[in-house]
Amino acid sequence: MTTSVQETRARPARGAEIRRHELAAFLRSRRERITPEQVGLPRGARRRTPGLRREEVAHLSAVGVTWYTWLEQARDIQVSVQVLDALARALRLDAGERAHLFQLAGVTDPTPAANCPSVTPALREMLTGLEPIPACIQNSRYDILAYNRTYGLLLGDLDAVPPEDRNCMLLVHTDEQWQAAVVHLEETQRLMAARLRAALAGHLGEPAWKMLLKRLDESPAFRENWERYEVVDARSKSKEFLNPHVGRLSLEHTDLWLAPDVGARMVTYTPRNEETRERLEKLYEIACGR
Repeated sequence: MTTSVQETRARPARGAEIRRHELAAFLRSRRERITPEQVGLPRGARRRTPGLRREEVAHLSAVGVTWYTWLEQARDIQVSVQVLDALARALRLDAGERAHLFQLAGVTDPTPAANCPSVTPALREMLTGLEPIPACIQNSRYDILAYNRTYGLLLGDLDAVPPEDRNCMLLVHTDEQWQAAVVHLEETQRLMAARLRAALAGHLGEPAWKMLLKRLDESPAFRENWERYEVVDARSKSKEFLNPHVGRLSLEHTDLWLAPDVGARMVTYTPRNEETRERLEKLYEIACGR
């Protein structure tokens, strides 16, 4: 009986050890397939390691070299979702590889990198039915969970953005296409930061929020606005975008809440004049023809 109990207790430990070794092997294989030139690093004359060195991955991920080395050595250490997200981006993992990384680490990926189960077929049909009006479904972190074809071309080519990067807050601070499309960029960035701070109050300490804030901290504009400690509630407002396909658009932004709490919402942009309505119809035709 004693042996049986000991064997039962040992199984989870062996399983965890196997996952650590699989994780270590997976990280090494992904690191070795990326050339320095792909990530903007010099190759150097004495490079013997195929792909990137460990210290280069650590630098790109903003983690300690010793810590990353331990991870590739299958040491028994805790890995946060923020670090896994940074490693996934540094190693240029696709959606399947990213999911595999989080599974090996035994951690749930908090980003909307896969289809969100809360976005039902009925909601997707509503998004389609609203066209040519641009519409999407967002959560309180500004993650874009679903969108129709017109919205996909409203501020840039959203289909070309990796699913884990489809976040309005992140895009308006880091994506050149989005920034060029927003007519009143500085005002918009300040307002969005204030809305994000208001929403953060109900999610303090949550990994997905910490991960988003860490990424946004790389933007000087966001840091400046975040340090103002301004908060505003959600409200409908006028928006002006300069679309690369059809020109200037004057729109009314409206949030349609999908739950009692201030969380998931359907965001719509209705035209404020006939000229914008015609341009939205043209943008829809362009999106359908892609």
